[in-house]
Amino acid sequence: MDLEIKKDLASNWFKTLQDAFCDNVCKLERNKYQFKSKTWRRNLKKDEGGGEYRILQNGKVFEKVGINFSKVYGKFPKQFQKKIPGAQKDPRFWASGISVVMHMKNPLIPAMHFNTRYICTTQNWFGGGMDVTPSKIDKTEKKEFHKILKNMCNRHNKNYYKKYKKWCDEYFYLFHRKEPRGIGGIFFDYKKDNFEKDFKFVRDVGTTFQLIFNKIIKKKIKKKWTNKDKEQQYIKRGRYAEFNLLYDRGTKFGLQTGGNVEGILMSLPPLAKWK
Repeated sequence: MDLEIKKDLASNWFKTLQDAFCDNVCKLERNKYQFKSKTWRRNLKKDEGGGEYRILQNGKVFEKVGINFSKVYGKFPKQFQKKIPGAQKDPRFWASGISVVMHMKNPLIPAMHFNTRYICTTQNWFGGGMDVTPSKIDKTEKKEFHKILKNMCNRHNKNYYKKYKKWCDEYFYLFHRKEPRGIGGIFFDYKKDNFEKDFKFVRDVGTTFQLIFNKIIKKKIKKKWTNKDKEQQYIKRGRYAEFNLLYDRGTKFGLQTGGNVEGILMSLPPLAKWK
């Protein structure tokens, strides 16, 4: 399959998913709250792509949810070339993806994160994943979440769940705190064995995330919470912010490749506390 066709298939899917997620979120808010949308360009002087980020804030369900799409291209800065497969000899790149971060009003509902991407240098690969960060661990919810992920992974390869869960546990870890960010999920990168199979898996990750966030939200949306629960959520959000600013690859990649700063930092919670 021609590379340009692969790029179109991937970026069109990510854009379609952005629309689907936004529609879904608005329905959960009973269409009383809407997203604010902003398009951006990587370079104002020449065509290097861009994207659109959408944010909904202060809803009845979502305190803040950001759903971003991007399709950018150009050349990596010299200091970044050595870190990216296939960019050492040729700095040109193309990248498209979608990222989602949900910070909930009800502190009993966990924060949820998802992203998938397709990156092309002299090599081409998919990456992404999802994870859940509760302020108070619900063992039943954790078990159900991982069961859904395992079943999804098994539809493609029996080895995926164990491999990608381990990768997630290792990745979403705050080394300075010596603690995990949340209850894990799956994380994968450099998937480049077979475009058709890898793209099928990436699409399944997206639709499964939609299934998961609907299931979790609808189960807990009417549960009553206390001020103590909210304070606990604020503290956990502080940990979330620490990870995203210190360790997150997507944040670093976006900032170092001329991405939109507001869109990149939309993952940060609206309110957080430290003590």
